[in-house]
Amino acid sequence: MSDQSVAMSHEETVEFLGTGGTGVVAFAKDDDSYAIPVSYGFDAEQESIYLRLAFDSESEKREYVDAPGAVSVVVHEQTDEGWKSVVARGRLTEVTEAALDSTVVEAMRTMDIPFVTIYDEPTTELEFEMYRLVPDELTGRREKTMRGVE
Repeated sequence: MSDQSVAMSHEETVEFLGTGGTGVVAFAKDDDSYAIPVSYGFDAEQESIYLRLAFDSESEKREYVDAPGAVSVVVHEQTDEGWKSVVARGRLTEVTEAALDSTVVEAMRTMDIPFVTIYDEPTTELEFEMYRLVPDELTGRREKTMRGVE
């Protein structure tokens, strides 16, 4: 790794994710990739990331979401102390009404999932679905602020 960054501790990583925000989700299918901006919520207790994905009638995203394989969620921010980023890797599972147990419902109440849409269509014409990512890998890095302090 570069001497310009250092790994964040697990506690720093979880704190950085907060209760939600925006990031980028990247999908892979065969030899093709697909990445989009996304709103997320984070449940620190369960260490789960929740994504609200929107689909229009001609959504290319659907074929990537439904493809088997891992996805990556990247959250990054420029702070007063320098940049920070977190990468979560794992598999998405759709959160259906039937799968909404009390733990998930309670966790979702504590999240702050911003409403971000990149579509030209009105939101009433979009289909929204919730997905959960329990990361197999959760890593954070931050800008090294002062030489010798880390």
